[in-house]
Amino acid sequence: MEIDAAATDAELRAALKRGREADRVEPRAVSARYDAESGRVVMELANGCAFAFPAELGQGLRGASPGQLAEVGVMAGGRALRWDALDVDLGVAPLVSGIFGTAAWMRELRREMARAGGRVSTDAKARAARENGRKGGRPRTRPAAGDAASSTVRSPARRRGKAA
Repeated sequence: MEIDAAATDAELRAALKRGREADRVEPRAVSARYDAESGRVVMELANGCAFAFPAELGQGLRGASPGQLAEVGVMAGGRALRWDALDVDLGVAPLVSGIFGTAAWMRELRREMARAGGRVSTDAKARAARENGRKGGRPRTRPAAGDAASSTVRSPARRRGKAA
């Protein structure tokens, strides 16, 4: 099976137009560096803004040495960051949007952040837990006033439509 790879003039013009529009609206990095003190990768963007993110969030960067992280380069006309020693490429636009890797990587990051958030302890949280403990535990959720559907308390089995 032979594939015709020749593009028409109209297709080429349309592709060039899309590229110019992307260059105009999408973030482009002009430089990038690793700041070892903060543990962040810092990008200077073509529009004069700067963006930084914790290196540990970037897929393929976790556990890399400061020396490896410092070897970051800008590629693809400012569209990507590259770490040759780590064989890692990350897109600038996704990074600026808070996307630090594949969908699976992002799911794992969200799980890790949720676990870490649950472990955070503040004085107010500890005080509330002690007070709730003295009262017999976490307070039950009460139905909203005037909510007829929730005014009848049902057992968990009845809520699922099963006889108790």
